[in-house]
Amino acid sequence: MYERLMAVVPIVGKGTLDDPRRPMYAPAPSAVPATSRAGILGFSYVPSDDGKFALVEFVAQNRTAFNAILGDKSLKCFLKGKDTKDDVIKEFKKYKKDFDFDKIGASLP
Repeated sequence: MYERLMAVVPIVGKGTLDDPRRPMYAPAPSAVPATSRAGILGFSYVPSDDGKFALVEFVAQNRTAFNAILGDKSLKCFLKGKDTKDDVIKEFKKYKKDFDFDKIGASLP
């Protein structure tokens, strides 16, 4: 029903109401109308041990919503159904030693 992408991305944002701290490519709460089904619909993340990166699961209705992320060759990305859970865990543990797959997962209504 939904497309899912796991990635390690930098944390961006000034920490203000207009520009909250969030994973790069994650929309700010005010950026997407509640009725829109285009683009990234949801995300969930845990911060890296150093707080500079986010280990993220992005969710979209269509994989084309991930084009900018997948096109960013500086990032390590994993697509659900293409890459294995073990590959994701191996990469994420480079950034968070005690990474637990059960503590991440975006859900949508």
